[in-house]
Amino acid sequence: MANIDIVNKGLQKRYRAEKRFRLYGICAIVASLVFLAFLFISIGANGYTAFQQTFVRLTIYFDPTILGEANDRENIASANFPGIVKKSLSEMFPEVTSRGDKRLLNSLISSGASYTVRDMVIKNPELVGQTYQVWVPADDDVDMLIKGHIERGVNESERRLNDKQVSWIEKLERDGNIEKRFNTIFFTAGDSREPELAGVWGAVVGSFFTMLVTLALSFPIGVAAAIYLEEFAKKNRWTDIIEVNINNLAAVPSIVFGLLGLAVFLNFLGMPRSAPIVGGLVMTLMTLPVIIIASRAALKSVPPSIREAALGVGASQMQMVVHHVLPLALPGMLTGAIIGMARALGETAPLLMIGMVAFIVDIPSGFTDPSTALPVQIFLWADSPERGFLEKTSAAIMVLLTFLIAMNALAVILRKKFEKRW
Repeated sequence: MANIDIVNKGLQKRYRAEKRFRLYGICAIVASLVFLAFLFISIGANGYTAFQQTFVRLTIYFDPTILGEANDRENIASANFPGIVKKSLSEMFPEVTSRGDKRLLNSLISSGASYTVRDMVIKNPELVGQTYQVWVPADDDVDMLIKGHIERGVNESERRLNDKQVSWIEKLERDGNIEKRFNTIFFTAGDSREPELAGVWGAVVGSFFTMLVTLALSFPIGVAAAIYLEEFAKKNRWTDIIEVNINNLAAVPSIVFGLLGLAVFLNFLGMPRSAPIVGGLVMTLMTLPVIIIASRAALKSVPPSIREAALGVGASQMQMVVHHVLPLALPGMLTGAIIGMARALGETAPLLMIGMVAFIVDIPSGFTDPSTALPVQIFLWADSPERGFLEKTSAAIMVLLTFLIAMNALAVILRKKFEKRW
């Protein structure tokens, strides 16, 4: 066999291997996209119904004998609003007379309906003595029935609503007194033990305060550490040890940082439990190695000729770094910081260790107020047995993914806009 034949045979073998390798890569990408699409579709299919909520229309007479004077806000706030709601519902179903049936009838309305009516009167006291139609949230079982998660045709023993309650709901539907509306409660309320009253706003605010503390501490400290190690520190055994430890810390499981925060910030320093300030400090410890590594890589990407030119025209080393190197490396630093913040936003384990798993109803108004975070809220709802919390869990995941995608998109935009190729 001639040498050229041997070469051609070898080339054909390599070409076939290259085609197989390319095919393997395409298959891997397609499989990744399929799994990703399956994830998004399953989350969306379970969570999109949470953006709608079932409401019942009640004709309520704001009885002055119960509410008192219109200008007496203190007495109005403590009035018997649950009684007013129950009375209005009873007038819609005068045939319901027994105590047990009335209890079943009243259970169709959410316990938060009385708070909806109370807030209306407090906001507009002139309603006292008048009759108005008010849309109030229905109970979560009614909501699940209207959305089709509870089948009406199955045996009574196989669903949470009995035949009487289903017949009352159908009467409300025929009269146009029940309908699905956009669920503003989900975006404006805090956590609740009732699925129809639970919202993500408290968790979103808690995550915002936590991320604000994390960004305010981790970015300047991480950038300063990277500049010192890359531009000023002498290359010796000590800096090598520091670099190795920084790289190791970037791979430490996040729960270890939670244990560190529990031991130092809570037990030793006595800082408030379940507070964004503590969560931000823990996330700072976890995010710092990522920001330092990314910032050092950005500094290394700046050509040495920039440094030499600056020093050659008489700039000091500090002036060279601040005026020439840092502006060119800043886009890469920002990208690393955003990616690190996105990772911190999705972390749950460290926050569980410092007590942010507590049931918090009120919206936090500061860095030291008790609060929870969005990933922890998802964890709590996923553990709840009610069917209504299943869709809330998926919807909260969609909200969290939206924030994460937005942060990663921002990192890409910053890199594309400010990146300079040498």
